[in-house]
Amino acid sequence: MGDLMSRLLYRLGRTAALRPWRFIVAWVLVVAAVGGVAGVAGGTMQDDYTLAGTGSQQAADLLEERFPALSGADARVVVHAPDGGRLDPAGLAGARQRLGTLPHVSAVDPALPSRNGATALITVRYDVPVTDLAPDETLDHLRGATRDLTAAGSQVEFGGQVPENVTAPGGVAEAVGVVAALVILLLAFGSVVAAGLPLAVALTGLGAGVSGITVLAAFANVATTAPTLAMMTGLGVGIDYALFILTRHREGLADGLDVPEAAGRANATAGLSVIFAGFTVLLALCGLVLSRIPVFMTMGFATGIVVAATVASAVTLLPAVLGLAGRRVLRRRDRAQGATIKAESPRVRRWAEHVGRRPWPWLLAALVLMLTLAAPAAGMRTWPSDASSEPTSNTVRKAYDLVAEGYGPGANGPLLVAVDLRRSPDTEGLRARLAATRGIVSVTPAQVSPDRGAAVLVVTPAYGPQDERVTGLVERVRSDVLPPGSEITGLTAAYVDLTRMLDERLWPVIGAVVATSFLMLLIVFRSLLAPLKAAAMNLLSIGAAYGVLTAVFQWGWGAELLGLPHSVPVSSFILLLMFAVLFGVSMDYEVFLLSRVREEWLRTGDARGSVSTGLAVTGRVISSAALIMVAVFLGFAMDPGLVIKQMGVGLAVAVALDATVVRLVLVPATMALLGRANWWLPRPLDRLLPDLAPHGADTIPAAAGGSSRDAGERQPSGV
Repeated sequence: MGDLMSRLLYRLGRTAALRPWRFIVAWVLVVAAVGGVAGVAGGTMQDDYTLAGTGSQQAADLLEERFPALSGADARVVVHAPDGGRLDPAGLAGARQRLGTLPHVSAVDPALPSRNGATALITVRYDVPVTDLAPDETLDHLRGATRDLTAAGSQVEFGGQVPENVTAPGGVAEAVGVVAALVILLLAFGSVVAAGLPLAVALTGLGAGVSGITVLAAFANVATTAPTLAMMTGLGVGIDYALFILTRHREGLADGLDVPEAAGRANATAGLSVIFAGFTVLLALCGLVLSRIPVFMTMGFATGIVVAATVASAVTLLPAVLGLAGRRVLRRRDRAQGATIKAESPRVRRWAEHVGRRPWPWLLAALVLMLTLAAPAAGMRTWPSDASSEPTSNTVRKAYDLVAEGYGPGANGPLLVAVDLRRSPDTEGLRARLAATRGIVSVTPAQVSPDRGAAVLVVTPAYGPQDERVTGLVERVRSDVLPPGSEITGLTAAYVDLTRMLDERLWPVIGAVVATSFLMLLIVFRSLLAPLKAAAMNLLSIGAAYGVLTAVFQWGWGAELLGLPHSVPVSSFILLLMFAVLFGVSMDYEVFLLSRVREEWLRTGDARGSVSTGLAVTGRVISSAALIMVAVFLGFAMDPGLVIKQMGVGLAVAVALDATVVRLVLVPATMALLGRANWWLPRPLDRLLPDLAPHGADTIPAAAGGSSRDAGERQPSGV
């Protein structure tokens, strides 16, 4: 099967280089068609935090059935007199009346004044969930309804579900990543054409993939952060995939192959590795399906669409533009002098041989470093980000601060106790027990539904939504206070349930991703120990990245440098998301490196020498690829969204460790210790497994003319 795929990729690459305009026009049409469909029929990004089987979801379902006026989304209009004076009651009443006329608004609570009268809180309730609203448009409606208050000199800020679901404008992070990648490619290749091609190809695939996400949003609730996460991952892997194929193509040109032949052989070898690497990323992303949380599932689907598009552009569009570029992908002096491009790095070879001669000290030192970096993760606290983590210039953060100052920290995260009156009719007794519970400041009288079948009590805790004590409070109320037929919902209670669900489902996702990746690498490399070693090293990198995240964000060692007002918990989303993305991305380097090492092992039978050669040959290209990916991920650390910011930092740290400590120390040390056992596979298993060699095959036709050597006698390179 590997031979067949290699031959197909060879023919595809050679045909694309011979007839480039056909492939380029086809890609232009694809991007235009998908973009057109996205523009005409695409959906909007909306978070879906349905938590099936949890207490907060049961309460939400009860309210939706019996009390629809309180079951939908909410928005909080916070009005403040900047001079500390009192607000005009007539102005507040007029704003409340106008808010009540907005689309989907089911009720507007009376303005609740603060203790000093300088702040008023107006809660706007909708009859549909936030996923059924267009958050940007709805926020514009809120601003329009309160324009008179602003004109009168009052400060008006907006919080609650609807405003907090508005996606902040992006673009800066992507631009930083693209510019950094261009500079690195220019330094690596010394040719503007060679530097620009990987970027152009990756951005084309990215454009098609992002448009595909918009189309997907017309049929499913796609998380608001999904496009940014997909762009971050797609831009990094897309440039890297094109870089690997381009590097192999340049080697072929320097060896005397003509342009179509070099493109075909690069596609058959490095292109085949790209397909396997991309498939590994997709496998890891599929693990998010096991979370059974819609917002995570759509993040996986969205990122998978972009990764698949970048793989397709690398093996189809890149050979076409290589055909147009001709020999201009080489430096000018190399084209003039016919110089040979040295793929091998003598410095990396010497280093690999040095580590191979003394594997134990280097192995232990690397393990100590990785475990030290991972140690802070033992005290990691995960919690979803809320408005208090936003920049102080954001309206939801201003609203949060005004509410905390005027009403207490718990007013930013009220708890809704939903009661089925058929099972628990004594709401006054429940209110008294709630009010007497430690950690609760106030409880409103019960609001009864029109059919008299359900009631709601609004509970204000003494703690803010990010306070560690709020989890214990919710659990204590559920176990000690609530009668049968009642449950707690609201954003804070949902956060408690979400965090618990993610903690429970993290290990099944890790197990499934590691197992499927191991199985694929077992088939690809026909070895038991190589996949196990790769999985263990990836887990080390991920653990170290978790530890750095804990120190930077939870301990606050770099929070202010990243634009955060203070230290924050690690977002609950990070553990699952970063594991799935990072495990797949890290496996990319394993596939490219081990492909070359295995090729040398099959050619020479020298276990230690094949490692040194594999590292030396792939050293420059993998280092450039890792630098690009780190630059892209660090660019996304500037994103205003906390989840994307933490993902950018974590992924950058893990990729940097993969490209240095793992590839240059742990890999040569462990493979030197294992020797020939690296490639051991029981004979019965060897007969059962299909042959999916990721480094190409010897069945590629011999180069016809234009070659300084018989290319058919050369073993194809892995990258």
